[in-house]
Formats: sequence, C-alpha cells, structure tokens
Amino acid sequence: MTAASDTKGPAAQYRHDHPPVKNVNDVLVDVMTTGQRVADKVAVSVGSWPFIIVQSILLVIWMGFNVYLAIMEHTHPGFLKAWDPYPFILLNLVLSFQAAYTGPVVMMSQNRQNEKDRLSAQNDYEINKKAEEEIEVILKHLVHQDQLILGTTRRIEALQQAPDPEGLAAKLDLLLQRMDAQDAAIAALRASLAAPRA
Repeated sequence: MTAASDTKGPAAQYRHDHPPVKNVNDVLVDVMTTGQRVADKVAVSVGSWPFIIVQSILLVIWMGFNVYLAIMEHTHPGFLKAWDPYPFILLNLVLSFQAAYTGPVVMMSQNRQNEKDRLSAQNDYEINKKAEEEIEVILKHLVHQDQLILGTTRRIEALQQAPDPEGLAAKLDLLLQRMDAQDAAIAALRASLAAPRA
C-alpha cells in the first residue's frame, strides 16, 4: 500500500512564499514629496468646475469694471482712470502667467499619475502571474485527488469481490483514515487560498 507521504498532492508540496501583495496607492502616498502633493492639489483645483466658474466671474468683473471706468473717464474727465482698458493687455499678461505656471504643475501631476498607473499595471501582472500558478497547482491537485479516489474505488471493489473477513475492517479503517487526511489537506488548502493577503 502507498505510504502517507506519497499521497500528498501538489497542493501540499506547494510553497506560498511570494512577498505580500501591496496597495500601490498606499505605497505611493507614503513616498510622495511636498511638491508632488502641491502639484496634485493644484491639478485637482484647476481641473474643476468651481475654478472655471470663479475665474469666469473674476474675468467678467475685471473687464466690466475697466470698461465702466473707461466710459466714465471719457464722459467725465478727471474720473478714476481704468487700470487695464480695452484690449485688456494686463489681463492677458495675468492669464499668460497663470497658464505658464499651472501647465507645468498639472503636467507634473500627470507624470506622477502615469508612474502610478505603470506601477499598478506591474503589480496587477505579478498578482495575475501568481494566481495563474496557484490555479495550476489546484488543477494538478484535483487530478491527483481523482487518481486517489479511483485507486480507492478499485481497492474497495477488489475487497468486495474477494472478501477477507479478518483483515477487511483494518483495511477499511486505514482507507478511511487516508480519506480523512486528504479531506483535511483540502480544507487547509481552501483556507489558505481564502485567507486575505497581507
């Protein structure tokens, strides 16, 4: 009869020794510099509806107030002079400065996001590779279990055809013990696969 060590399947011999799975978001948050945090906040602010609405309101106020001052100065000489009359050259300069600084800051945030996406894709690839390896081990173990069950069935059929009253109970006890050991091994494998990865 086969020794107990020979009945261990691929799942019992498999070593789950890869490093723990990490959350890429948490890893990147821990190593972010102050400049990267500022760049992310600027990118979020600039790319939002509140920013567009507030900026539009400020532009309308700027242009409207300067047009009003220009008209009042023309109709009432000596009235407060417009600081940026039409065609609003100072406003264009201010907007150019804003674009010159926010553009690179937003690109810095986008570059960091691209790096995060690249690390996330690499992490997903490694997890998928390890999962494929584990599924292959499980499938091989199921084949091994099928062979053990078929062997057990053949032995039971052989015992039924040629009964041995004196040794039959001992053989059946040994067979049941081996089946219990296999059930325990399968339960342990299921528990290890279902356990959350750190």
